[in-house]
Amino acid sequence: MEGTLIFFYLLLGSVFILNGEARAPFACNPKRAGFRAFPFCQIRLPVSERVRDLIGRLTLQEKVKLLVDNAASVPRLGIQDYEWWSEALHGVSNVGPGTKFGGKFPGATSFPQVITTAASFNASLWEEIGRVVSDEARAMYNGGMGGLTYWSPNVNILRDPRWGRGQETPGEDPVVAGKYAASYVRGLQGTDGNRLKVAASCKHYTAYDLDNWSGVDRFHFNAQVTKQDMVDTYDVPFRECVMEGKVASVMCSYNQVNGIPTCADPKLLRNTIRGDWRLNGYIVSDCDSVGVFYSNQHYTSTPQEAAADAIKAGLDLDCGPFLGLHTENAIKKGLLTELDVNNALTNTLTVQMRLGMFDGPPSAQPYGHLGPADVCSPAHQELALEAARQGIVLLKNHGPTLPLSHIRHRTVAVIGPNSDVTVTMIGNYAGIACGYTTPLQGIGRYAKTIHQEGCANVGCNDDKQFGPAITAATQADATVLIMGLDQSIEAEFRDRGGLLLPGQQQKLVSKVAAASKGPVVLVLMSGGPVDISFAKNDPRISAIVWAGYPGQAGGQAIADVLFGTTNPGGKLPMTWYPQEYLNNLPMTNMAMRSGPGYPGRTYRFYQGPVVYPFGYGLSYTHFIHTIADAPLEVVVPLDGHRRSNASNAGKAIRVTHARCNQLSLSVHVDVKNQGSKDGAHTLLVFSRPPAGQWAPRKQLVAFEKVHVPAGSQQRVSVHIHVCKFLSVVDRSGIRRIPLGDHKIHIGDARHSVSLKPETLGVIKS
Repeated sequence: MEGTLIFFYLLLGSVFILNGEARAPFACNPKRAGFRAFPFCQIRLPVSERVRDLIGRLTLQEKVKLLVDNAASVPRLGIQDYEWWSEALHGVSNVGPGTKFGGKFPGATSFPQVITTAASFNASLWEEIGRVVSDEARAMYNGGMGGLTYWSPNVNILRDPRWGRGQETPGEDPVVAGKYAASYVRGLQGTDGNRLKVAASCKHYTAYDLDNWSGVDRFHFNAQVTKQDMVDTYDVPFRECVMEGKVASVMCSYNQVNGIPTCADPKLLRNTIRGDWRLNGYIVSDCDSVGVFYSNQHYTSTPQEAAADAIKAGLDLDCGPFLGLHTENAIKKGLLTELDVNNALTNTLTVQMRLGMFDGPPSAQPYGHLGPADVCSPAHQELALEAARQGIVLLKNHGPTLPLSHIRHRTVAVIGPNSDVTVTMIGNYAGIACGYTTPLQGIGRYAKTIHQEGCANVGCNDDKQFGPAITAATQADATVLIMGLDQSIEAEFRDRGGLLLPGQQQKLVSKVAAASKGPVVLVLMSGGPVDISFAKNDPRISAIVWAGYPGQAGGQAIADVLFGTTNPGGKLPMTWYPQEYLNNLPMTNMAMRSGPGYPGRTYRFYQGPVVYPFGYGLSYTHFIHTIADAPLEVVVPLDGHRRSNASNAGKAIRVTHARCNQLSLSVHVDVKNQGSKDGAHTLLVFSRPPAGQWAPRKQLVAFEKVHVPAGSQQRVSVHIHVCKFLSVVDRSGIRRIPLGDHKIHIGDARHSVSLKPETLGVIKS
């Protein structure tokens, strides 16, 4: 819609003006005295009392219509309809029907895809992106173009490199995924006590990392997961999201876990999420999940049983119509009670109250000042550029070739199907970007360019365009090949069959490299890892850069790295495997640990050859680490009634038997920049637990981002929570602290710390 966007909400005869647009409040219209007097509209009352009052005024038919994402209005109480489904994976998106672009809001800042942002290993950046996204979300809500409930982030583990949705995740490591979840959620939701800026949702719980592989799709998949892997891997990001991030929602997934649909499993929803982790919010289904476990998985005999099973398991909101259609009949058949529905509505309405949706017009609320000027602002777009710069990973730099020289490389051949793309750079679950800088445009700001695509698209099905690309490489001072994947190769409901570059891309790269007059740089866009062993081993390809899907400013960020304006500091958040890794490795096998004939998954358990390891990334300078101070021994204090049994504790102590609150291991590390360029460095701290069949090979226990000017040194203090990060999970799913020597690895630096149980002899009064 062009020009000023006018919304006339005539509900109850009142209109409020906000940012030049007409907008009525969601509920509790202060100009209608009758509604203003309702207790659920009284801001001075506790939220719990307001929710209880509102539920008491609703009929059963009205309640049922609030159990779905497109919740119906309740005109007699002055409540408008509401669409719960909005998305903000890496910027406000119009994928969900709750958010629209147009008028004064033609687009929103599109940050790099999550896998790229995760490569920054910068938790403060993750939180800042969340804060900016929620500013834009609130502005759009104030302008009548969006909701306040965003079903993001995706914190599933990137378990298998073929997964089409791996691009949406923070990678393969549970600690990184958990830290990302908590940081991004804090940015989205704000830190104003019980009030929410927007309501985030961590998804998809759980063991969800297969879309459509070899005839098995997510709607029919039954993930067989051991207790050990569930606690040790799959639960970790969600637990951190709820307990540390204080997220307002968790979304259950399509698949079954050990024979039970996740959205119908009370052990997962009611016991774990709400019970053990104490979720203060609502649980929502992935879209049509309840219908899927009835129609596709045939888990129940009737739709009424499916509705009852989901609600009794702890599901509060259905993305889709299923609960709205079948819940009332489930109650009539005695499968469910109205109290069960009340409990679900308590959780959803509480979140709406915390968002201020029952507090009158948006203009009267704490974020009411946000408007069109706060969307796509220069500062927000600069943050998108900086995020892309921080997420780019330098994989190879022979010579070194990079950075390119303004003097020696005045003409650059820019070749490849991803060389001049726009929407490819923002990946999936994206909205409409504020604008784009393509790689060709970015490089063009530094040098004269000769552009040839080489392939019509990333499928690269023929070599018809090879000739002009090869000719361009013979004429330029340097050649940059921008290759990789896009959503036609990896996407939701599209898992990859293998890890090689699609079609004839490899052939194009090799032929161009052989003909190039100057140095050759290979830049890859992808979400998942790619086996580029050929390029790694080809001396004619002197540099390789991975950009992921770098967002709206990705082309500028790539060029800034290539020409040295930015010193790359990103690290891979996932292992890059050779194609052979997939031999006889079905995506359907959920086991993390290796076994006979089974290689294991992720760097924590896989011991075979890799193309590039987790955490790998080069810089234009050289950093060295020195452990300046760290304890040689840490005593694990036990609960009082456990002390007398300390001598019988064996080789590991149950975390629940230790006093964990202040049990932290502090390591002080000196990071020295020995090169001539300033740079940001990611300090990755790994632990190798004492040998044992429970333990991973090694596990990340902490990471810190530090900026070190050329020739200087910075001391970094790393605090490792012993119970959370030095523990391992046994086969029964019990988390234990192994006693004995734990090897701490930070780059080339090594340190050993011995964990010992508290005994009667060392107890202090």
